[in-house]
Amino acid sequence: MIVKSPQSQWLLSWEKVTFEWEVSWKLKEQPSPNPPTSNPTLFNYKPEGGSDHCGIKLIIGFRVSLLLSFWAATGCAIGLLVGEVLAEMSSRIIDLRSDTVTKPTATMRAAMEAAEVDDDVLAHDPTALRLETEMAKIMGKEAAVFVSSGTMGNLISVLVHCETRGSEVILGDNSHIHLCESGGISTIGAVHPRTVRNNPDGTMDIGLIEAAIRDPQRELIYPTTRLICLENTHGNCGGRCQSIEYTDKVGDLAKKHGLKLHIDGARIFNAATALKVPVDRLVWAADSVSVCLSKGIGAPVGSVIVGSKDFISKARRLRKTLGGGMRQVGILCAAALVAVQENVPKLEEDHRNAKALAAGLNRIKGLKVYVESVETNIIFMDLLEESQLTARELSEKLGQKGILLIAGSSTRIRLVVHHQVTTPDIQYAISCFKGALAGALENGF
Repeated sequence: MIVKSPQSQWLLSWEKVTFEWEVSWKLKEQPSPNPPTSNPTLFNYKPEGGSDHCGIKLIIGFRVSLLLSFWAATGCAIGLLVGEVLAEMSSRIIDLRSDTVTKPTATMRAAMEAAEVDDDVLAHDPTALRLETEMAKIMGKEAAVFVSSGTMGNLISVLVHCETRGSEVILGDNSHIHLCESGGISTIGAVHPRTVRNNPDGTMDIGLIEAAIRDPQRELIYPTTRLICLENTHGNCGGRCQSIEYTDKVGDLAKKHGLKLHIDGARIFNAATALKVPVDRLVWAADSVSVCLSKGIGAPVGSVIVGSKDFISKARRLRKTLGGGMRQVGILCAAALVAVQENVPKLEEDHRNAKALAAGLNRIKGLKVYVESVETNIIFMDLLEESQLTARELSEKLGQKGILLIAGSSTRIRLVVHHQVTTPDIQYAISCFKGALAGALENGF
């Protein structure tokens, strides 16, 4: 619909007045004592004794005024269209802070509204049971339980495997469980972390893992090693994937020493997609896996722990102990089921977009991205000294353009791509980065 501006309305009014005045003036100028029997019109009116010029003049006057009106209305429409485009650009939000920021899709919301629910603490919620059954099947394990978060999933898993206070878990020094989960395994579970250095690709050397296992004969002095934890993909190492071969070797090592293996699989579907392997094969060696539903695959809330029936039975009890028992939780599980069905196939596109973003940023003067290390949906970008910007300053400048980022340090920013970031969004983000860096270099920001 074309909305007329005040200017176009004025021109249309002028056209009407001009036309009426011109016809009236011509009729008065050469009145006819014998008006024609047919009604005169603009196109055939000719006063008696008059010339053809009168009708022609009226035609020209009408057509010119009509053309002016058309131009005014068209110009107004174009102006409105341009305004809408500019408004959309100014309000455009591209959220690269994390893949946890996604909003529930329309399909998820519909599923949540229609979800069949009951009391999940009593293990009677049908939608929760359906999600747990589906996830156990997908991951190749006997059973599963829904929990509120990945942190809770990892904490419960560690506590089930390390039932004796003072037990020890071997895990990476850059792992999420060790650095980013509030020290819960120690403060709540009285479990001692023994760290092994993470390589840049997220792995830990097999020899170093074995060397970290305590000698059982000296348990009077040392904590007792009971568990090894891996992370796949490895978030703090840039979303790097742990291969089947590596995971199997760690699993074999754990069995050799009578230990359990837990995988923090917050983005395990991203790893399976990038490695092009079945996800159940990727976690085959693990005794338990925590799978986050609200990261890579974009569900609004929750994680699922998978493992043996006995393990899940203990995990369910610990969930209640930690305050994680929820009642009509099927509302959340319904959205998670949609995420598993619809968003797992989209991960490959997320990875392509992440690699395109990494390559584009690496071509901008003042930025450095190790493009070859981008395997999934996470990018670490470093600001060089020549950029003349701190990570916080750049984040603030880009925030004004609708590009949302989190500065990890004064010189590093992590960017995470998800299913609500499109290919055009990637190109727009790159152009905004270019503008921000060019402006800083030009103005000596």
